[in-house]
Amino acid sequence: MSGGPPANRRRLGGLQEQRALRYLGRQGLRLVQANFHCRAGEIDLVMRDRSGELVFVEVRYRRNDRHGNAAETIGPAKQRKLRLAAALFLNFRNWHDQPCRFDIVAITGGSEGKDDRIDWIRDAFSGA
Repeated sequence: MSGGPPANRRRLGGLQEQRALRYLGRQGLRLVQANFHCRAGEIDLVMRDRSGELVFVEVRYRRNDRHGNAAETIGPAKQRKLRLAAALFLNFRNWHDQPCRFDIVAITGGSEGKDDRIDWIRDAFSGA
């Protein structure tokens, strides 16, 4: 997400996270927690799939893919932050030895939901 005042970007980010939540819900995932904040950063969505595996979801949005797709914006540094945040989440919940994975929901297209593309990348990178 780029451009516009930070409040507008946060609002757009929140809308895209809601879209991702609805999409994943239709795929059978259940919400555990949204927007887990900690010293390492934030996890957009924590969900549980049908098998019981915990899924840490990073939601990314791009208006278009002229400068690369949304998933490509999650580089090694962001992955490290997500792993640390996930470890803190598991510790906070006292859910040690919990099977988990990291997924990405990359949304490309208009913010109005027209002609958007939603790509769900399961197990996008190795876990905590």
